[in-house]
This record gives sequence, structure tokens and C-alpha cells, in this order.
Amino acid sequence: MSVGFLNRLSPRKRGIIYLLLSSFSFACMALFINLAGDMPVFQKAFFRNLVAIAMSYIILARSPEKFRIKKGSLPSLFMRASFGTIGVIANFYAISTTNMSDAMMLNKLSPFFAMLTSIIVLKEAADGFQWAAILTAIAGAVFVVKPSFLFGSLGISADSFFPLLVALVGGICAGIAYTFLRKATLKGERGIVVVAFFSTFSCVALIPFIILTYQPISLLQFFFCVMTGVSACFGQIFITSAYAACPAKEISIYDYSTVIFTALLGLIFLGEIPDWLSIIGYLIIIGASVMNYLYNNNILKIKKTDHK
Repeated sequence: MSVGFLNRLSPRKRGIIYLLLSSFSFACMALFINLAGDMPVFQKAFFRNLVAIAMSYIILARSPEKFRIKKGSLPSLFMRASFGTIGVIANFYAISTTNMSDAMMLNKLSPFFAMLTSIIVLKEAADGFQWAAILTAIAGAVFVVKPSFLFGSLGISADSFFPLLVALVGGICAGIAYTFLRKATLKGERGIVVVAFFSTFSCVALIPFIILTYQPISLLQFFFCVMTGVSACFGQIFITSAYAACPAKEISIYDYSTVIFTALLGLIFLGEIPDWLSIIGYLIIIGASVMNYLYNNNILKIKKTDHK
């Protein structure tokens, strides 16, 4: 697929293709995390961000503004980096210890948690329909997590419940991080600065934990860790290209293809098959996302009520 071919497409089609490529890249990242095997999650997360540091620094060094940070954006960058780091660690832990597609689906709840955080941080009020979409998505998450106190004998054991709960925490932290990312960009901060700051902060913050939990790894594990970083970088590049080509509200729904790609890779390489409760949860969460997408794009016409 050549760049010339993509340039001949409409912005929307180009954005969709880039977003699908991004989704596949992040699905590959999840697979490589899993294939890296039994090693501390901090080491896996460190490699993921180390590759991003190298790439973002090269881009910044060649830019006119170099490494300059916009005045007033530093607090938002710190908050984005802090919650983003927790989100990455939680997501990597969940992917390494439970079904990959379950972990990725719970991480994909981040837009709903971003909507909640935006109410507080950006003073962007949600209306009744958007609140309904948030509550529906959370209900879908319950089916994926499957707590035994709700599902009885159909629920999962405590050992399996904890990784999925961590995945949910990862989705919450990612949503908060995306809100502060948006706040930084609203102040005029460059996207590549956000990536570089987050990657640097994350690597530095992980060093003490790596020292405490360090475990020697094989050459094959090292390869999978590097490929985790490479896949994540391509995912970031493609998703940036997608939203540069087309407004997020027109294409963001295609980001859920990550879960489909992850499920397929998990089935092919790891023999993972989501259970029927998880599939119901997937359908509920994706359904809530589709309805919210149609509503935000004025495709679904619902009369809004003004609250005074």
C-alpha cells in the first residue's frame, strides 16, 4: 500500500485505513507482550516506551521548535504521563495474565472514562444520552469481568478476577490520561511533545521498580520486548495519521477493531477463545460505542433537553 494510493482516497477513507492499521499494530503489541512470557511487567513497559523515546526524540530534533514545551502545558503533561504510565502497566499486566481480548476490551472503555473525566477537568457536561451510553458500557464491563458475587457459579475465580479488575483500572487511567492529553493540546502543545514527555517520564519512573524486580531475560524475550515497542510505535504513528486525516468523531468507532484483531491473534497463536459472557460484554460495550458515535455525529436524532 503506497502513500500515493492513500493520498488519492478521501480524508475519511484514509483515516479509516490508518486507524485499522493502528488497531492491528496495537493487537500485535498485545501478542508480543504475551509471547515475552514470564518476566516483570515493569521491564515490558520499559521497552515499550524506550522505542517511543528514540522515535519521538528524532522527530523533535528535526522540528523547528525542537524540544520546546508550551507555557502552561506542563501540569497537564505531568498528569497525562502519570495516569498514562499506570494505565500501561495495568494493561500490560492484564494482557500477560488473562485472555488478551478481554484485557483489550476493558482498556477500550477509556473513551467513556475520558468523557467522565472531561466533566470535571474540562467542564464539558454530558447529556442524558451520553450518560446512558457510559452506564451501558460499564454494564458490558461487568460481563467481561464476571464477578462471582453477581454471576454465582458462572463467575470466575478470584485469581482470574484480579487481572481483569486491573485491566479495568488500566482503562480508567487511560481515559483520565486522554483527558489531560486533550487539555495539553488545547493549550497548543504539539502531539509529539506529549508522546516524548510521556515516554520519558514513564521510563524514568519505572527504573526503581525494574531494579527491585529485575529478572534476566533470554534473547527471544528481548526480541519480543523490542517488537512490543516497535508495534506500539507504529500504532501511535498510524493513529496520529488517522486523526490528522479526519476528525475523530467520524472514524473513532473503527478503533474497536483492535479487539477483533486481538481476539484473532489470540486464537491463532495462543489458542484463546473468549467465553460467552465475555462476548455478550463485547457486544454491549461496542453497541454503546456505536450508539454514542451515531449520536455525536447527528446520525441518530434524539431531542435534547435543556437543563436549567
